Amino acid sequence: MSQGNDNHFDLICIGSGPAGQRAAIQASKIGKRVALIEKQRCVGGVCIETGTIPSKTFREAVRRYYSRPGLEANNEFQTRSRPTMEQLVGHVSRVVEREINIVQDAMERNDVELIQGRASLVDPRTVLVESFDGKRQLESDYILLAVGTLANDPPGVVSDKDTVITSDSVLNLTKLPRSMAVVGAGVIGIEYASMFAALGVQVTVIDQRPRPLEFLDHEIADELIHQMRKSGVTFRCGEAVKKIEAVQAPQRKGLIELESGKHIVADLILFSTGRVGATEQLGLEHVGLEADKRGRLKVDDDYRTAVPHIFAAGDVIGFPALAATSSEQGRLAACHMFNIKAEPMGNHFPVGIYAIPEISMVGATEQDLTRDKIPYETGIARYREIARGQILGDDSGMFKMIFHRETGELLGTHCIGSGATELIHIGQAVQGLGGGLDYFLKTVFNFPTLAECYKVAAYNAANKLALIRSATSSNSAPDAS
Repeated sequence: MSQGNDNHFDLICIGSGPAGQRAAIQASKIGKRVALIEKQRCVGGVCIETGTIPSKTFREAVRRYYSRPGLEANNEFQTRSRPTMEQLVGHVSRVVEREINIVQDAMERNDVELIQGRASLVDPRTVLVESFDGKRQLESDYILLAVGTLANDPPGVVSDKDTVITSDSVLNLTKLPRSMAVVGAGVIGIEYASMFAALGVQVTVIDQRPRPLEFLDHEIADELIHQMRKSGVTFRCGEAVKKIEAVQAPQRKGLIELESGKHIVADLILFSTGRVGATEQLGLEHVGLEADKRGRLKVDDDYRTAVPHIFAAGDVIGFPALAATSSEQGRLAACHMFNIKAEPMGNHFPVGIYAIPEISMVGATEQDLTRDKIPYETGIARYREIARGQILGDDSGMFKMIFHRETGELLGTHCIGSGATELIHIGQAVQGLGGGLDYFLKTVFNFPTLAECYKVAAYNAANKLALIRSATSSNSAPDAS
């Protein structure tokens, strides 16, 4: 640790999201002097201010006010009057404030110096911080760029926070729209489309790709589309947007012109076609770094950029761009800086989509295995067959496991329905430890729980495999005649 210079650090983390936080704590734990710089009004980055935490809290508020038909037997919330945005986001601000306090407390307990201001690179070891209090120049042995991402702005129109918005300003709306068009059927677009549809908003989703969420197992994605259509969502896939504008008709409306010549009018347009790395004002040119066309930085397996003393982690380096993986990337980056032995992040990390209904997956999809010509069999369990599903009133949830046909190894777990993002971790653990079908056939789960899906799906797969073996063995047997 450096002594006698208040402006010299062993590590400077630019960005206080999951990657910056975890890197700062990891370095501090081994006695390094660390600074964490954040340009926003609060620590935690986009994850806490406009992204993960507020959007998921908003989703829970939506579910409290309106349960989708069939999800709750007595459906007590169906009789409630239409909520206001103020009611829906009231809990959001309280949760965000608590999360900010938790992060600040963690930094203070680990002696990480929090610095408010906009950071820019002067050279590979020097960072300039500009704030209302003036300028401060810091020096560091290592620098971590964990600046996260910004929402992509709609082309040719200024986001006005009332009619044409991005995901960063959804929760700043003052009133619920009657109709809404979502441009972009990625994770964020689908999540907000499903939330507003659950509130009775007429939602249209537009995407130039042939289907939403192409990385999902297609059977799970098809079930999501089916359930969202039941909630009144209209999908216009394979349609490219030509122009977006705000018009007076006579009230202010959003107008979308598609390449096909169709026009869509809505009270609100949510432009959600991805995010770009927040690197534009970082001064990368001063240290010889260059971001790609989406503002992302290239790193090696140790999260080191082309400049040996500068590392990058989190959403700014691209896939998988999840809060959980960003956190682990930050920790590993700090370990590599200071030569701490650390195992690389495992491949079996879960993906969670907090739509209504929620989705989660870990491992391979059917289309992955088909493409790679890997023999497999699936096991399916449906919530309507599970006691806990009946108790929850969720009769549309679906759970799938994929096993190697010859070895029985678990290759993938996929779920859509209540508690999917929690349920998936059992499959993640078994797959990570190399387990498979035999484990689920002999293991006892609590009853009644959604974990029973693992047992039901395992027996479903075992029965299919038994039929296949029986058919193939009889087919290969010599003709007795």
